[in-house]
Amino acid sequence: MIIVTGGAGFIGSQLIKGLNERGEKRILVVDDLTDGKKFLNLVNADIYDYVDKDDFPNWLDAHSSPGNIRAIFHQGACSTTTEWNGKKMMALNYEFSKHLFNYCQSHYIPFIYASSAAVYGDKQGFVEHSADEGPLNVYGYSKLLFDQWIRNHWHTLNSQVVGLRYFNVYGPGEFHKGGMASVAYHLNQQLMRDGKVRLFEGSDGYADGEQRRDFIYVDDVVKVNLWFLDNPQSSGIFNCGTGKSQTFNEVAQAVINWHKKGEIEYIPFPEHLKGAYQSFTEANINALRGIGYKASFLDVASGVTAYLDALETHFSSVVG
Repeated sequence: MIIVTGGAGFIGSQLIKGLNERGEKRILVVDDLTDGKKFLNLVNADIYDYVDKDDFPNWLDAHSSPGNIRAIFHQGACSTTTEWNGKKMMALNYEFSKHLFNYCQSHYIPFIYASSAAVYGDKQGFVEHSADEGPLNVYGYSKLLFDQWIRNHWHTLNSQVVGLRYFNVYGPGEFHKGGMASVAYHLNQQLMRDGKVRLFEGSDGYADGEQRRDFIYVDDVVKVNLWFLDNPQSSGIFNCGTGKSQTFNEVAQAVINWHKKGEIEYIPFPEHLKGAYQSFTEANINALRGIGYKASFLDVASGVTAYLDALETHFSSVVG
């Protein structure tokens, strides 16, 4: 059995799809379906069982001899970067993660978990060491603190542990994320609704729409996760990005090109984001390459095309 926490969410559901494509069907999904719309991400998934996240610790305690658990992909988290309830954030992203880590180590189970590029804040190096880490919000801090917890336990490891610092992930399955959905998702919605897309005016020395992020297509994220499943000898904390930043203008243009219509409108930079916004991210993927990961990554033009093609196919199948 393979366990995927956050399995009804964006990356988790696409990971399950990737596992299914390999013939894996004994998959336990752990999630919170308070937002019932997320069930749509599981409709076409072939899973073995589902457990609510609040019941999962008891489920684990009841499986004190879990010889049938091959790996745990811990994708579940509170990922709302504008959430400032630190008590809630730490309970979900730190304490819950520690519980899973300790369980996996006690039972020799590979543990692959989602960290975040938010740990870097406005630092520019984006290398997996403390000198480049400085989160701007409590979400980023919760992720960093767990990474630090892992670092403090390297000498005690009994099984594989991998932390993947996701950069700006986009792709199918993120419809439920609201304001936390990707730029590509929001720009596509805007264009279909209004015939144009909106980007922030210049900030932090960048011209209008020229802020840069490392945008990574979700299928590439899944490939990285599955590579580590296939290579249990490899442990560590790794950036999970393309290694190449691209501008918001490039994302907007990719959406416009796909629809063959539309224009860009620049809007004032929001006051509430000043000082708490990453205007530039670019994963240093030397550590990932160094450990043996060789696959290439889609650029924005290719990734957005794949994304919108997938959305169109899904819409056609639903309407049809």
